[in-house]
Amino acid sequence: MTMIPAWIDGRLTPVDKLHAHVAGLRHKAVSVFVRRGDEILLQQRALGKYHTPGLWANTCCTHPHWDEPARACAVRRLGEELGLTGVAPVFRQQLEYRAEVGGGMIEHEVVDVFLADVRDPPVLAPDPGEVMATRWVGLPALLDEIGAAPERFTPWLRIYLEQHRDGILGAA
Repeated sequence: MTMIPAWIDGRLTPVDKLHAHVAGLRHKAVSVFVRRGDEILLQQRALGKYHTPGLWANTCCTHPHWDEPARACAVRRLGEELGLTGVAPVFRQQLEYRAEVGGGMIEHEVVDVFLADVRDPPVLAPDPGEVMATRWVGLPALLDEIGAAPERFTPWLRIYLEQHRDGILGAA
């Protein structure tokens, strides 16, 4: 059982991750965008994920452990999900969203969003239990893809790019 920090009756409490999503509880999360020039590293979620399997998402998304600082969580999960080390995620903003993610589950997250810029394509070693594919894509092309086929992308990636793009990636 994976416990994540969620708010119950106004207090931060350890809650089972699946329960938080089934009940739609407001909970802490971390998201990371890795950028190389004008391209963003995306991951396609593994088919075994309990929600949004096979959909394209930003580089990395997760929930911090209890009392784990958000930046440490971002660094940890980049390594666990993608085998990506040696990058320095920079905090960009905290945001909150609520979205249905299928199977009767709801993501209601308070997210610390980070951006890591890299010069050269990093060596990746994705965990197949987490990630089935990765790719680099320019922002204009990504926005076109999302406009043409939004169902191929996670709700949170669509929300991030529709409502918070400048705060995460900088003004266009």
